[in-house]
Amino acid sequence: MINSYLVVYAKYKDSNFSGCAPDVPGCVSAGETMDEMEAMMREALESHLELLAEKGDAVPEPSAQNVEFKTEDFEDTEYFVVKKIEVTVPTHIQNRESVHAA
Repeated sequence: MINSYLVVYAKYKDSNFSGCAPDVPGCVSAGETMDEMEAMMREALESHLELLAEKGDAVPEPSAQNVEFKTEDFEDTEYFVVKKIEVTVPTHIQNRESVHAA
């Protein structure tokens, strides 16, 4: 099964990219380029979902449709990219209870 999670990528001044998925708290990654960042974020999401399922925790369903930014979010950031990323959800996770992130 494939789920599409909303991901926020930030390009920091004089630094690299970071990424996070609002629906999956605690799932973050970093990379030198946008292409590397997307690959790293996909891997981070798949690993995070796998670990949640192994612990018996509910797997968050993708539900975020947009992101609200605050002025302080832009202090060290050159720009943000917000897009959905397709993630393969392993079969044994699909059968577990899912939840929406708060």
